[in-house]
Amino acid sequence: MPDKEAIVRKTISMWGSVLLVWAGAATVAAHHSPSAIFDMTTRISVTGTLTKIDWINPHIVVTMDAKGSGGPEHWTFESNPPSWYRSVGLARADFAKFIGQMVTVEGVRARDRSLFGYMQKITLPGGTTLELINSTDPK
Repeated sequence: MPDKEAIVRKTISMWGSVLLVWAGAATVAAHHSPSAIFDMTTRISVTGTLTKIDWINPHIVVTMDAKGSGGPEHWTFESNPPSWYRSVGLARADFAKFIGQMVTVEGVRARDRSLFGYMQKITLPGGTTLELINSTDPK
């Protein structure tokens, strides 16, 4: 008959393996191809007031208020990861200074037709534009 110490070690090992598999599955599920959520064939352009920048992984999130045909619309756009922006020399502060100002975001809309999109280009006040390139985009 196995001793109690061996049973405890085996139980801890089993639960540790379960946790590792669970954590790995959560990480894989968290990242997705843009085409899984967004209609990559139809581009949209939204002009409005930049209200917020969430500088988070795996993608930054830009929110803006725009005028829609039925009244104000609160848009949310997912974008490239913070590391991409850093690689082209941009930081959160570079965007934060435009909060409250008019910007134009071009991208693709969510497949569910909600006010959610994937930002592919942003035109900042003064006309400066930033075209986004993401290695996960389909070629």
